[in-house]
Amino acid sequence: MLHKTKGIALKTTSYSENSIIVHIYTEQFGMQSYIINGAKKPKAKIHANLFQPLHPLEMVVYHKDNGGLQHIKEAQHAPILKQIPLDIIKSSLALFLNEVLYKALKSQSPDPFLFHYIQQSIHWLDQTEDNLANFHLVFLIKLSRFLGFLPLQTSGKQLPYFDLMDGIFTTNLPAHTHVLQAPHTEILYRLLQMTFEQSSSLKMEKEDRKFLLEKLLEFYKLHTENFGTVHALYILEEIFQ
Repeated sequence: MLHKTKGIALKTTSYSENSIIVHIYTEQFGMQSYIINGAKKPKAKIHANLFQPLHPLEMVVYHKDNGGLQHIKEAQHAPILKQIPLDIIKSSLALFLNEVLYKALKSQSPDPFLFHYIQQSIHWLDQTEDNLANFHLVFLIKLSRFLGFLPLQTSGKQLPYFDLMDGIFTTNLPAHTHVLQAPHTEILYRLLQMTFEQSSSLKMEKEDRKFLLEKLLEFYKLHTENFGTVHALYILEEIFQ
């Protein structure tokens, strides 16, 4: 049965000499895998280049509820990204977010609010002229809300420790190493309150940003099954030195 749905391309793998399997987070069906025969051919109706990392799509798809590989009848960019493919900082951020999303959304069910958040974040990244050094930190923090493990502030005052395992700020140092301490708890607390626009004005030492990003990925690893290692991390560490 044919359906119209929006989607966000996350990963493409070769299937044969001319075909691919593309993993797309869709608005209507959640994470789906589509086989596209002949996508590598020069005159392909649906070409492999359409599925660049983090590109938003409008599609007409064949969908079967029994899962497995699905098929796409029509697909196009919607909208066409203008800056992300050409700007080294934005394209590096896109590769990083793309890898995080693929790992975090592997078995994600349809969630229109989550889809809208990702879609609007991509649009903002593509269009903004703001400083982007803290964009990915705010993106990860806000994304965790939709995935069910947003850091919780359990009192009206700022607390000295953040327990990554329990996902809460606390007055007591946890009896494990999965913890943030000052000054990084203060930075995390500030980022929790910020929009993308506001984060562009937050000054942070590169060592603090690197450490906080590594801890946020540790946080995701603790709360996401089979999250694994984010290989694109080193790209951001090079970009935001």
